[in-house]
Amino acid sequence: MAAGARAPRPRRSTAPTLRFVNRLAGAYGPLIAGCDEVGRGALAGPVSVGIVVVDARRVVTRTVLRDSKLLTPERRVELVPMIRAWGVGSAVGHSGAEEIDEVGIMEALRRAGRRALAEIAAQGVVPDAVHLDGNYDWLSRGGQGSLFDEPDAGPLLPVQTTIKADLACQAVAAASILAKVARDGLMVGYGTEDPRFGWAVNKGYATAEHRAALLEHGPTVLHRRSWRLGTADADTEDEIEAAAQERAAAEQDLEGRKIGL
Repeated sequence: MAAGARAPRPRRSTAPTLRFVNRLAGAYGPLIAGCDEVGRGALAGPVSVGIVVVDARRVVTRTVLRDSKLLTPERRVELVPMIRAWGVGSAVGHSGAEEIDEVGIMEALRRAGRRALAEIAAQGVVPDAVHLDGNYDWLSRGGQGSLFDEPDAGPLLPVQTTIKADLACQAVAAASILAKVARDGLMVGYGTEDPRFGWAVNKGYATAEHRAALLEHGPTVLHRRSWRLGTADADTEDEIEAAAQERAAAEQDLEGRKIGL
């Protein structure tokens, strides 16, 4: 190294840690739930919400945990047994296409998350707080559909939102893996039953092949018919893009109304 030259700084690890878990445990109690969703942007199949509860008093860091999108499908499946054993409670809840069409995507997310929490409660575990990926608390408030439903029977939990929490928090990363593996398994099964749309590969997302199959065969019961699918009601690329922008604007409007904890 040349005289006077500075040695390069060591790169900071970008792996998720337990920092958020410990911080939330100090504020609310030891049982902290990581929560993440998968499938929100798909054209077909459910939206799925994974939740993993850890006990901050005895949880051990797991450096193998990463956001599910950064892992191969095979590695995600391999990690599921470890995640189930690592947490004191875990579950994945789903909300299908028909329900998404009926109540909207935000309320569907809330219902899927509440189903996961109910399954964990049946295991005898109620978290003290939830760390949720993103910047909008859909777990507590949902969408417009929640304004007209009966009051939720589940407990009211403190929810902390963090953008890209799946990259920073091990509990959220673990939840993202469980949700991804569970939903992918469903879509592979659906694709085996009906191979026309390539769901075993595209998992219901809007690939060119999926859109082409929609134009040829029309939507199925697994498609979100309230969305512009590029079929008879919106068969031009301009209409499809406009619909996507409308959905994004609606979600931004909801997120803009978030009230921080």
